[in-house]
Amino acid sequence: MGNTFGSSPAKQCVLETWSTSFTEGDTAAHSFQVTGFSLLDGMGAGNLVSSSTSRVGDCDWDITFYPDGWKVDGGAHASAFLRLCKGEPGVQTNYTLSLLGKDGQVFEQVNLEHIFKSTGTFWGYERFVKKSKLQRLVSRNDDCVTIRCVLTVMRNHRTEEVRAFIIPTPPSNLHKDFERMLKDEEGVDVTFIVGDKSFRTHRHVLAARSPAFRVELLDPTTKEDPTKPVNVHDMTSDIFEALLHFMYIDALPHGSDLEKNAVLWRLLAIGDRYELDRLVTMCEGMLCQNINEQTVATTQL
Repeated sequence: MGNTFGSSPAKQCVLETWSTSFTEGDTAAHSFQVTGFSLLDGMGAGNLVSSSTSRVGDCDWDITFYPDGWKVDGGAHASAFLRLCKGEPGVQTNYTLSLLGKDGQVFEQVNLEHIFKSTGTFWGYERFVKKSKLQRLVSRNDDCVTIRCVLTVMRNHRTEEVRAFIIPTPPSNLHKDFERMLKDEEGVDVTFIVGDKSFRTHRHVLAARSPAFRVELLDPTTKEDPTKPVNVHDMTSDIFEALLHFMYIDALPHGSDLEKNAVLWRLLAIGDRYELDRLVTMCEGMLCQNINEQTVATTQL
């Protein structure tokens, strides 16, 4: 029956690779409780109290707290910072600074990321909490306040490459298997007589492809004796052969006669009769392509 339209070369499988980045770090928390806060209130901007040092990621850290703020801003805010006391320069961190009540309730919290380039440097939040809010908190908290820092120090990054060898999948040859089955007449169980030609086919293949054929060939109330051939009187043998080709291979056969508008119109009508929407659409597309100055006057619309 020849080659089919729409054939394309198989897609080429490629080797696929990917990689994963792993970041390792050390995490620890330190809580710094400041008692007798009323005695510190009014100590002036730039004056601080600091926690003891804690060791995280092979570095020593402390929390510095400025009750009246790091810089002069009218005493409106208290400031809190994390300071690198000892360690290698270029330490990458992320951390949170939280202001806690005596029951552990969080009143303020900031999240920060910073690379500490040298020892003695600090980084935090200049306007950590409003003094008015802080004073209300300590008045209900036995004149004390707690600043908690949860610190993660990045130690190293590593990237691992993963290679995936994709086994190439052969292209689908289902249509070729069905074409061979039709050509070799393997397991045929119904014969159609069209004009002076006979076509031996598989009733379940036709029934699976077309609701009309399903009723005609499988419905016990309509199907004829399965041993008798089915006579087809409303189409020529070449049209029926093209129909079978489509039913088994899902494509139209290639040939000059098929490209004629009269043949396409007949196939379109057959496709509509047997509820083959794809066949109808393919015929419509080819008919549209065939419209030109010579055919437009005779083309049916």
